[in-house]
Amino acid sequence: MNSKNIMALLAIVWLSLSTQIQAAEQEKEKVTLRIMHFLPAVANAQKNVLEPWCADLAEQSGNRIECQIYPSMQLGGTPAQLADMARNGVVDIVWTGLGYAAGRFPRSEALELPFVMPPGGVDGSEVAWEFYQRYAKDDFRDYHVLAIQSDGGGTLHTARKKVASLDDMKGLRVRASTRLASEMLTSLGATPVSMPPAQIADTLAKGVIDGALAVWEVVPPTKLDETTHYHMQTAADQATPTVTTLAVLMNKKRYQNLPDDLRAIVDRLSGEALSRRFGEAWDVTIDQVVEQLSADPDHEIVTLDDATYQSMREASQRVTDEWVASDKGGIDRQALYQGLQDIVREHAAR
Repeated sequence: MNSKNIMALLAIVWLSLSTQIQAAEQEKEKVTLRIMHFLPAVANAQKNVLEPWCADLAEQSGNRIECQIYPSMQLGGTPAQLADMARNGVVDIVWTGLGYAAGRFPRSEALELPFVMPPGGVDGSEVAWEFYQRYAKDDFRDYHVLAIQSDGGGTLHTARKKVASLDDMKGLRVRASTRLASEMLTSLGATPVSMPPAQIADTLAKGVIDGALAVWEVVPPTKLDETTHYHMQTAADQATPTVTTLAVLMNKKRYQNLPDDLRAIVDRLSGEALSRRFGEAWDVTIDQVVEQLSADPDHEIVTLDDATYQSMREASQRVTDEWVASDKGGIDRQALYQGLQDIVREHAAR
């Protein structure tokens, strides 16, 4: 074999090896993110936020990032365990309510105090993200936070009794999703009952509870539109009675071990952008549900007048006062509460 043939052969071998090495590197850098949440696959969170977000991750990474989504706790456990599952690496990412893991995120509880947060998905989520950035990062030292969102604010949905005043609240058995929502209901004279969303319709139909405190967005999937007829809400310029703060949490080590370029893509599509994306999806659904029920003669929507709003806010003030006065964990809750009020005012002035 002459030298020209040897050189040609070596070139072919080098090209083949380069191609194989490049293919192996690309294959090695592909990642699959396992995501779990507590609602069905048809829920707003998966259909209108997580799935489009994953599609954007795939597109911007040249399909090197893919997602496997597990709705309805398909890998086991309960919603209260989701935060632990992300922290311990059982899954890579979870979407969960912070209040489901009682006591785990103490600073972030400020967001769920009664009559503090603005209504609406986008407005509430912008405030929640800003509060996290300024005051609540210590709550999430064990995680990489991809989004913080408000659920838009709670509305009281009742089956048989119209609620239009503080007196109307007395004696009602009402489903509550968080600890502070339960305390608020107690301060208003109602009896809070804790249960997962999937059980609400059945317990309402059987008369076990009289109503549920829930955002408009969950009304159709939990069949509250079939089991309740009266809906009490605050006005657009009033603070919402309560919110459930939700978050997308990623295993910290999994995030840190992503290739630099893929981590940059995750960063670009997350944080404030993903928080707002949730808020926008919530607002679209909230508007659709309110429009639908407003046109239905079997449903009546009651918007609180100023006097009733003030009476409920004053009655629930003790919940805030007790939370602020607590020094549990060495946390300055007064500073957190004041800081949150400042953010709400700043946001309203924009």
